Amino acid sequence: MPTTPIESARITDYHIHVYYDADSRDRAAQLREWVEERFAVRMGRWHDVPVGPHVQAMYQIQFVPDLFPTLVPFVMMNRMGLTVLLHPQSGRPRDDHTINATWMGAVLPVKTEVLRESD
Repeated sequence: MPTTPIESARITDYHIHVYYDADSRDRAAQLREWVEERFAVRMGRWHDVPVGPHVQAMYQIQFVPDLFPTLVPFVMMNRMGLTVLLHPQSGRPRDDHTINATWMGAVLPVKTEVLRESD
């Protein structure tokens, strides 16, 4: 149990992981297009096979904290049933992908063994 709070100033940016499969790839592409048209984000590559801690195909959207109040609700309202993982980048990869994460849709397993332990 922490003895002091973790300050939100540790968050350098956020990641949104949009998960898809063969049946939902078109919806994932539509969401990607809508996000790119509306927001100044860094869009990651399509990963059609699991990569890193992710157990399903996905792409990543990286964004600065200032976009949180507009981008996150946009994704919430337009995810078309896709599963989405939202997490901070605070320098604590395992915690950021697990205890600090927010899921939209199904909660998928995360391969925590490939993520660094918390500071």
